[in-house]
Amino acid sequence: MSNLPIACNLTTPELQERRTKVLEKVRATALEVKELADGFSYRLPSNDSVLADLLTLIQLEHQCCPFLRFGLIIEAANGPVSLELTGPPGTKEFLTSIFEAR
Repeated sequence: MSNLPIACNLTTPELQERRTKVLEKVRATALEVKELADGFSYRLPSNDSVLADLLTLIQLEHQCCPFLRFGLIIEAANGPVSLELTGPPGTKEFLTSIFEAR
């Protein structure tokens, strides 16, 4: 895993546009962002729309950013949802650039 480049492989304009829209929705919904040693944790409200957006984001990012690790924690009793995005050195800078660039 450490030999994977910290870069996005997304090439088609349709996928880039879809990714941007989903990123914007997730970023706008985030209640809290915590810095981790190797990435970030995003806390979001628990509802069907947010969960659907998170699953779409994970699917898209998994296709284009093979260096990322994903952790999705769904708390009991409609508690908050946490998405952890982590990876090798350079991941935090990459995540900051894609979440802050828009």
